[in-house]
Formats: sequence, C-alpha cells, structure tokens
Amino acid sequence: MSEQTTMREYVARALAEHEGPLLRYAQSLCRDAELARDAVQDTFIRLWQAEKKGLPDRLGPWLYKVCRNRVFEIMRKERRMQPTDPGEIRLDEQAPSPAASVEAGEAARTLAELVGRLSARERELIRLKFQNDLSYQEMSEVTGLSVSNVGFILHTVLKNLRRQAALAHGN
Repeated sequence: MSEQTTMREYVARALAEHEGPLLRYAQSLCRDAELARDAVQDTFIRLWQAEKKGLPDRLGPWLYKVCRNRVFEIMRKERRMQPTDPGEIRLDEQAPSPAASVEAGEAARTLAELVGRLSARERELIRLKFQNDLSYQEMSEVTGLSVSNVGFILHTVLKNLRRQAALAHGN
C-alpha cells in the first residue's frame, strides 16, 4: 500500500469520525453555517497536507484546535463577531408526563438563558466539555489554556450556573 493511499484512508477515517462534531463546534463559535463549513473544510485540507508522522497520536484535539483557529482567522477577516444565541443549547428531554415536560422545558430555557450570559470563553469550554465530550487535557490543547485553568473555569462556571438555576426556580 502506498503512502498516498495510507494518508487517504487516514483522512477519510478522520472525516467520518470528526466532521459532524467539528461542524457543530465551528458553528457554535461563529453562528454562521457557511463560515463553519469553510473552516471545517480548511481543517481537513490542512490534515491532508500535513505529514502524517508529524501529527499527534490523539488527532481530535489537533483537529479542534486547527478548526478553532481557522474560524477565528475567517471571522477576523470578515469582522463578523456575533453573540451566542441562548437558544442554541439543546437538551434531550424524555419527560414521563406533560407536567414534567413543561417543568423540564422551563429548566432548559433557564439554563440556556444563563449559559447565554457567560463569557465567550466560558461558553466555549461548556461546549467542548458537554457537546463534544473533550477531556480537560484536550480542551487545554484546543484553547491554549492550562489544564488547571480549564478545570478552574469549568468548576466555577458550573457552580455559579447551579446556584443561579436554583435561585431562578426558587430553591
């Protein structure tokens, strides 16, 4: 098997595994589907152009970091920073009754509103952790923050979200 075939298979596997999550991540950063598609496409082009032996063992964090950087490069060029819509957070709900469904819906709206008030960095870490299931180490590699800083920020944000949600629901 040639080196070209090996790289083709490597990129095809990476594309199959990471394209969807990277698209969601990129779109959550820029709120523009077309820009997100461009950034993800550029990410996989950079993977194709990279020397396979120079790539890290854990490809996921490398792809997220390249994608993140590309989104910000494109946004800087287009000067289109847009705030995150609190309605972007989707929770899968399986309520046993209509009353429980209404209560869960209210809780989801409250949480979405609270998350919408977070800083861009805090929202990004929440997305990387809960939408993309990255470890603190992987989030550190993507964002350039230290692992301890990632942990501290997430701990503080989650603690504050719990407190604010409890206050919002009168607990």
